[in-house]
Formats: sequence, structure tokens, C-alpha cells
Amino acid sequence: MRQDQMEPYAAENCLVTEQYITVDENVELRVLRFYQPKTSNPPVLFIAGWITRLPVWKEVLRELTRNFSVDYVETREKKSAKTPAKADYSVKIIAHDIAGLVSHLYSAKENYILFGSSLGATAILEAFHLLPRPPKAMVLVAPNAEFRLPRWGRLFVRVFYPGFYLVLKPLIKWYLRLFRLDLNYDFAQYEKYCKNLDAADPWKLKKAMLAFSQYKVWNRLGKINAPTLIIGASKDKLHEPQNIEKMQSMIPRVVFDDLETNRKTHSAEMVRTMQRFIKLLDFPDL
Repeated sequence: MRQDQMEPYAAENCLVTEQYITVDENVELRVLRFYQPKTSNPPVLFIAGWITRLPVWKEVLRELTRNFSVDYVETREKKSAKTPAKADYSVKIIAHDIAGLVSHLYSAKENYILFGSSLGATAILEAFHLLPRPPKAMVLVAPNAEFRLPRWGRLFVRVFYPGFYLVLKPLIKWYLRLFRLDLNYDFAQYEKYCKNLDAADPWKLKKAMLAFSQYKVWNRLGKINAPTLIIGASKDKLHEPQNIEKMQSMIPRVVFDDLETNRKTHSAEMVRTMQRFIKLLDFPDL
């Protein structure tokens, strides 16, 4: 991606480069590196949600890169990732990818911050025990405690041929609109998810859904000892606010802030919330 294409995503003076990093045998992930020379704050390793597209984070990246260098990772289920036909797409393997990225991107004595949203936040929690050294802080936006897929749903996904994804997409959007999202509170969230589904790789999507469907994060939470900010969205029922409330009660060093809607969790307001939390940790440039 050319520098001029990335300018809308970056703050002034920020240099953006693109590279592929090998995290597993025959698996390479695209990482967009936003370097901000005017700060001495630790870099942010940014793990976006499941099949999330970069434009969703434009406002956040532009605000965040004013005060931080950011390494934006496109996880292995994204179209950009180079993966073999039999690649694993489980939360646990994505967690291993995160640990590998920390080792690759940052020196042994370098502080860093982990930032993740939705699946990305969940994978960070799963990755914590694998990290070569703990982060200075973690910021988690609407983490999923589990990915509920009923037995009939797993059966349907298992037998569904990805080549027919174009037929299935309208049904998924209809299901989200009627049963999982409140369009009165946040229509932008529905539009965002529709675009994510349009851009998804159906072959990876099927494998990932089956891999996620039986995952639960609960047994990892009590051992998270890094300062952690959880940002919730109480009107976003898709991310199950009741589970987020339970999660934050189980993490020892946690602060919780509710921004109510998915739209706000993807805005400059979220970055300001994050920066208020990080400022408490005596960062020099905030």
C-alpha cells in the first residue's frame, strides 16, 4: 500500500510502511507500521476484530498515531494473510501469532501496549501466558468471552459449501438486522458488518467459525496481571455486555469504561478514553 493511500489513516508526520511477517510455517501476516517520530511512548500492537476491514479504524488510527507508533496487524483469517489450505484459524493459534509478533517487532527490553477489539481482544487475553514479556498495558474493546454457535449452526456451517457464500450473505445480514443488532441505537454498526461480510474470504470464514464455536476465555482471566482497560458498549448486544461485565470482575488489575455504542468504541472518543487510562501509568508524552 502506497504512502499516499495511508495518509487518511495517519496523523501528521507519521510514516507508514507495510510488511509481511512470518508467524508460523507458511503463514504470513500483513502488518501496517505507523511510525510517529515525535513521541517516546511505547508502540501499540493493534489486533483488530474478526474479518474487520481497515477503513473501520480510520478515525481511531488517525487519532492514536498522534501520540503513538502503531503496528496494525491483519490476522490470519483476513484476505491479506498468506495461509496454506490446511491452516488453523482457532483463537489459540491466533494467540500464538500475537506472541510471535511481539518477539519479532519489539526488542527484549522494549515496552509495548496491546490493543485489541472483539476477537482481537479475546486473542490477546488468550495470548497473555505465551508472551515473551508482559505488556506495559492492555486496552480491550468489547472482548468476546465465548463465541456461541448452536449445534444446528455448527452442523450447517460444516456442510455448507463456501462457493455458495453469495447466496448465504443476505441471510446472515437479515439475521444480524433482526436478531443481534439494535439498528435504532447504532445503524452504523450494521453497515460496517455488512461491508465486513462482503469483503470476507468464505473459505477462511467457514474454518474460523467452526474453530471459534467452542472457545471460551474464562480460565485465562484470573492470571492477567498487566494493567488492563476494558471498553464496553452496553447497547451492543452482539458482544454480550453481560459477559463483558463478568470478565472485568475476574481480571485483577482492570478498569472498565462503557461507551454504550459500537460507533463510539471505534471513534476518537475511544482513543481519548484509552489515553486517560494510560496517562495514569506515567507515560511521558500524554
